[in-house]
Amino acid sequence: MTNLTTSFRNRHIGPNDQDTAQMLRVIGVSSLNELIDKVVPSDIRINDLPNIPEALSEYEYLNLIKSIAQKNKLYKSYIGQGYYNTITPPVILRNLFENPGWYTQYTPYQAEIAQGRLESLLNFQTMVCDLTGLEIANASLLDEGTAAAEAMTLLYHAQNGKRKSFFVSAAVFPQTIEVLETRAKPLEIELIVGNEFDIKLTDRFFGALLQNPDSEGQLQDYTEWIAKAHQQNVHVVLATDLLALALIKTPGEMQADIAVGSAQRFGVPIGYGGPHAAFFAVRDEFKRLMPGRIIGVSVDAEGKQAYRMALQTREQHIRREKATSNICTAQALLANIAAMYAVYHGPKGIKEIAQHIHDKAHLLHQKLTQYGYTISHANYFDTVCINLTSTDQSANAKLRQLLEEQQINVHIGKANHLVISLDETTSIADLNKLLTVFAEAHNKEHQEIKQIHSHLLAGDLCRNSNYLQHPVFNRHHTETEMMRYLKQLENKDLALNNAMIPLGSCTMKLNSASEMMPVSFPEFAHLHPFVPKEQAAGYQQIITELEQYLCEITGFAACSLQPNSGAQGEYAGLLVIRKYFEDRSETHRNICLIPSSAHGTNPASAVMAGFQVVVVKCDDDGNIELLDLKQKAEQYKHNLAALMVTYPSTHGVFETSIREICRIVHEYGGQVYMDGANMNAQVGLTSPFQIGADVNHINLHKTFSIPHGGGGPGMGPICVASHLAPYLPGHSVSNQGTSKAVSAISSAAWGSASILLISYGYIRLLGASGCKESTEYAILNANYLRAGLEGDYAILYKGAHGFCAHEFIIDMREFKKYGVEVEDVAKRLMDYGFHAPTVSFPVAGTMMIEPTESEPKEELDRFIVAMRSIRREIQDIIDGTCDTQNNLLKHAPHTIHVIAADEWNRPYSRTKAAYPVAYLKQHKFWPSVSRINNTHGDRNLICACPPMDVYTEDVSAIR
Repeated sequence: MTNLTTSFRNRHIGPNDQDTAQMLRVIGVSSLNELIDKVVPSDIRINDLPNIPEALSEYEYLNLIKSIAQKNKLYKSYIGQGYYNTITPPVILRNLFENPGWYTQYTPYQAEIAQGRLESLLNFQTMVCDLTGLEIANASLLDEGTAAAEAMTLLYHAQNGKRKSFFVSAAVFPQTIEVLETRAKPLEIELIVGNEFDIKLTDRFFGALLQNPDSEGQLQDYTEWIAKAHQQNVHVVLATDLLALALIKTPGEMQADIAVGSAQRFGVPIGYGGPHAAFFAVRDEFKRLMPGRIIGVSVDAEGKQAYRMALQTREQHIRREKATSNICTAQALLANIAAMYAVYHGPKGIKEIAQHIHDKAHLLHQKLTQYGYTISHANYFDTVCINLTSTDQSANAKLRQLLEEQQINVHIGKANHLVISLDETTSIADLNKLLTVFAEAHNKEHQEIKQIHSHLLAGDLCRNSNYLQHPVFNRHHTETEMMRYLKQLENKDLALNNAMIPLGSCTMKLNSASEMMPVSFPEFAHLHPFVPKEQAAGYQQIITELEQYLCEITGFAACSLQPNSGAQGEYAGLLVIRKYFEDRSETHRNICLIPSSAHGTNPASAVMAGFQVVVVKCDDDGNIELLDLKQKAEQYKHNLAALMVTYPSTHGVFETSIREICRIVHEYGGQVYMDGANMNAQVGLTSPFQIGADVNHINLHKTFSIPHGGGGPGMGPICVASHLAPYLPGHSVSNQGTSKAVSAISSAAWGSASILLISYGYIRLLGASGCKESTEYAILNANYLRAGLEGDYAILYKGAHGFCAHEFIIDMREFKKYGVEVEDVAKRLMDYGFHAPTVSFPVAGTMMIEPTESEPKEELDRFIVAMRSIRREIQDIIDGTCDTQNNLLKHAPHTIHVIAADEWNRPYSRTKAAYPVAYLKQHKFWPSVSRINNTHGDRNLICACPPMDVYTEDVSAIR
């Protein structure tokens, strides 16, 4: 048991006791308990702390997690199936993956202070375009199964749903097929799975999915097949292997319309299934239908090249129920690792890695044939499939026994087939050990291999085009160069190691080193998701205990950790509700009520799950309008399925009528889905079950401290009441779920399993009382900021007693008539060293502010000083002292290049521009570009590294 001096609670929570007392006086209450009593309605409070273990010190926790890690058995894995051992170059591991300057960045909505990771993600897109041979790529998706499902729905919506059938090759990875089945059912897409050479494509099909190399490793040239599909107006998706594409004919060369897959083997650890960056590339005609984020090239106010997220109006918080996808995140951190793997190795290095893997696979093929084994396919990249049908069964039994004794995992394919996938970690010693086992099973003697000879693929399967020709992939191949490139990009980005990121609705709290460290432990990092459970006892302990802790915190009976983003959690929870009604023969229940204030992914997820969205009004105080809710529940009582509600509300208020809201929905036969985006204001004080909900998702990347990684990864597990427990998502490949379970949501059974370690650590380090205190201090810090700003800015919504919850909204709309937009304030905050709060959500022209519990009073005061100073700058415009266009706010942010220029013709001083308050003299973060021209970037969409000859000399120099 820890003591006060080593308490993690004191490391995690920002204000000390003296600061707390001062903050309470400013707020106008005598104690933290009094504040919580005024903020959280008494009828939803819980009396007892969640039943989770007492807090550990960081030293105690790291010893514990090491002992749990040792329960995992690291057999040599040749399972493959989309997951491969890989080598993360140490320069990338240390300077990116384990660096808070990279993993604590937020999504690059404020591009001027995100140029580093935007450049890196542009490198990722360029890499994907080059290797797939297609024109446009996005900045990653959640996993390969999700990418394939998004490709299917893109093609379905592209033809307005006129055709209903989608063909899938039976040789596609089985986990991908299951995710497709999950996605297809609510949209009433007919999924036809079979042999692609037996199917006759007709006008009933809108698309098809093939895999190359396929699940048995076989390579095909699908050019002719795709051409025939196009003759029937059937578009084709090709799932492929990014490393194989260094050697094999590309999807673009075969005229495929979309390419999908995983970038995991570009230096990203397996991690028992994730997180990994999926890739998604399309022909130019589909670029405005593509899901996810696209990084584009634009120009700044000085005419210099700058990067930004392009086509941001496609984001789901804007499109809502009209969205064709609920994707609102990416796997940015993992995409950055994959991109840097390509930068570090370059085209020559990538080709050498791929060639060496293929050479080893060819040698394995030759030797196995010599030892009497039948190899199913002559053409392959890294995977050899052995047909054991004609082999003596006693020899097969002996083979399996020897593999187990030698701690070797292979994939058990269809009947009597073993599939062996090699990777860049496979050594000559590994091959000798593997071949010794196979030789002994056939009573043969293996002759030791000492060298491997090069082997070329068949000519019609070979790639002939160049790739990764841009200088960025040909410049940083020494560790010195790579280290400096990574640091150069890091310095352009504001992360939590620079300053508070006070985003409402997107908690940016401390991601402690102790929570993060175990993700890099080999026993966790290198485990394949499809190993037998007994080899993953450590992970299974973490999974079981974390599920129990989350159930204790939410009050619910059961939990699924599978959804690998918040939006995926929404989707999973709604599918559970849908399955529940199916089981009760109430399939007619298809109405989902959603308040107008909801997160935009809510209606997008509801539509994807097959529900019809009906919007419920909010009143002038931002609360759900009870009369409108009652009327609509009555109107749709025969078909009401669910209400989606965020609590505390997206407006930052604990609505006092929440239990009545839940009662009304239940009265009319519906289920209550609680969006867990604001769960960090509930933990230890109330719970979704206490409030009256039936299911909720939890953003582990918010409440439970998983970092945002520059735009991902995230996790969105769901917890449910007992009557919904049988329907939690299953996973057939990993043999998870009940007979009534919803089919797989994600490619891996436990989603992005390796980052579950972070939330597990957060809970074990804080314990029940520490988790509760985190909630209380999140509310304290928010109310301290509110009290400090309300004299200068209008606070849009407050609770019944005049307080906010963990976040609040300030209204900037009154300044619009003087020419000041909320965006101007956001950009000016960069000059003060801050990332802007959430802009224009959930109300246009406002800022939503959430400081989290981790920020100390000193940082909160610094933010108050900045906002008050900006308010005085606004007042100068209102009073006519400053021009409405030529002023500090309109020209913000000010770069060092602008400040240091020989010429200065602005009506304010350089000092006011760069150092408007005293603290900046001690610590100044400089935006690397001036304000970016958004419309230029959308009109002239470039989402790959432009040719160097179109750059200016200055721009060339920074690459």
